[in-house]
Amino acid sequence: MDLTLALAGLGVGVIVGLTGMGGGALMTPILVLVFGVPPIAAVSSDLAASAVMKPFGGFVHARRGTVNWPMVRWLCVGSVPSAFLGVLLLRLIGDDDSVQQTIRIALGVALVLAAGGLLVKAWTARRRPPLDGPAPKVEVKPLPTALLGAVGGLIVGLTSVGSGSLIIVVLLAMYPKLRANDLVGTDLIQAIPLVTSAALGHALFGDLKLDLAAAVLIGSVPGVLIGSRISSRAPGGLVRAALVIVLLASALKLFNVPTAAVGIITGAAVLIAVALGVTNKLRPARRLTDSPTRTELSAAA
Repeated sequence: MDLTLALAGLGVGVIVGLTGMGGGALMTPILVLVFGVPPIAAVSSDLAASAVMKPFGGFVHARRGTVNWPMVRWLCVGSVPSAFLGVLLLRLIGDDDSVQQTIRIALGVALVLAAGGLLVKAWTARRRPPLDGPAPKVEVKPLPTALLGAVGGLIVGLTSVGSGSLIIVVLLAMYPKLRANDLVGTDLIQAIPLVTSAALGHALFGDLKLDLAAAVLIGSVPGVLIGSRISSRAPGGLVRAALVIVLLASALKLFNVPTAAVGIITGAAVLIAVALGVTNKLRPARRLTDSPTRTELSAAA
């Protein structure tokens, strides 16, 4: 068993549990670029590992009530059959580098736009007063949600990328009232039948490498449990910050940016997020200190 591969699975598992995404966008490039795995074998092994890993993270969110079940149902209506179709298309076109690269570049652009959208949303939320009470009810749109699942499933079957990244991007636009924790939980649950369908398709064609998938699973299962426990309990702002960072890192990998550069940029993003978090913590305390006390108001009256 390759310990390095298991450690890579652990890191990716934590990210998947925390944000609901990053598995295919990070693990597949790692398998190909770092471990020299052939692309189709990397796709199939990553899908098989995800099919086992994501139920662990989804179970944590289901227990915490951070899953929108009607949304999951309509996503699966489109994604499960189209994921199998994506595998069939991959067999027809073969491991065509130009097709794979076009899909990856398009996904990378979508991830960058999604990260920007999350930042704009966080900025506007800071300028509005906080709302008390329960989270607003989200009305599910059946047909658009099923179509999203179909497109996401097709791309997952072709590349193993998209079960989290692509679907989260569009869900953010379709359901802006969906809380960050619910977004992660819903995406993890809907991805279970999606990646299972794609993994079964690859297994039928003999592309699946069980030893490779098992090595990834040894690290990724405990990783996704850790990440899911954090995301199901964490404040929405923390989960959004993690989403932005993973969106950025995933996009850079899809653009074939060197791993060292991705590490430097991601590290800088983490430092910025920490600095902003500390600033936000200090700001309410400063407001309380600067505001007049009840005694001062009485004296002024």
